[in-house]
This record gives sequence, structure tokens and C-alpha cells, in this order.
Amino acid sequence: MSYIQTYYHIIFSTKLRKNTLSDECVKELYAYIWGIIKNKKCHLYQIGGTKNHIHILTSLNTSISLADFIREIKANSSHWLKKNNHFSTFCGWQSEYAAFTKCKSNVATVIEYIKNQKEHHANETFEDEFRRLLKENNIEFDEKYLFK
Repeated sequence: MSYIQTYYHIIFSTKLRKNTLSDECVKELYAYIWGIIKNKKCHLYQIGGTKNHIHILTSLNTSISLADFIREIKANSSHWLKKNNHFSTFCGWQSEYAAFTKCKSNVATVIEYIKNQKEHHANETFEDEFRRLLKENNIEFDEKYLFK
């Protein structure tokens, strides 16, 4: 048996960062994504976001890679969203994502950060948040490829 303790803070946005995730129906989407995570035998600690992006704090089952995990979430939720009348303007997820590993002592802080996305984004755009988080996590990036 393998033993791991890795927490991932994952962020991805809607295609072109369009505001297509309505406040009224987003809990349905979060429940659907939670089902995907549960079916992969992974653990969801928190999910949240705004009309144009999602944050997920999770730990992965040892049998799945991070890239496969995110691909499954995005592909399955995209298919579900496009069939759901409540999200008629949704046209897909952006292909890029960010994933940051967190230590156990940071889990509560990240949970609160995700819970407070609406308040947080009253003062900071998604693009500025994404850049800031990349910098805070010492991830180098080229601005011209950041939001394709």
C-alpha cells in the first residue's frame, strides 16, 4: 500500500474567462464535480469560484495522475454543462489550469480562501489573481501564453 499526503489547489476558468457560471445554479455544478472526484476515489475538501472560474482543493488517489484527474473533471463537467439548460451560454473550459501543492497546515487557509471567492473578486480580477498565485508559488510564466 502507498501512503501519500498531498493537497492540490486547482484553478481553471471558463473559455475566454466568460461569465457563464450563474450564481443561481453553480451549486449543481459543484455537486456534479464532487461526484466525479468521489468516483475517482479522491477527496474534495472545498470547491468554489465565481462566474468565470473554479477553485478546487483536493487530494488524489494514488492511482491517478494530476493531469488525468483535471482532464476528467473538465471533460465530464463540460459535457454536462453543455447539456444543462441552466448553463446555456457555457462554451467550454480554458485549456490551461494551475495546480499548487499545499501542506496540511495550509488546508484550512485555502478552504477559507475558496469559500470567500465572491468577496475576494470584488477587488481583484481572475487574471490578476491567477498571476499573483503563480508568483506566490514561484511558477515562472510568459505573459503572452498565460490566457490563450
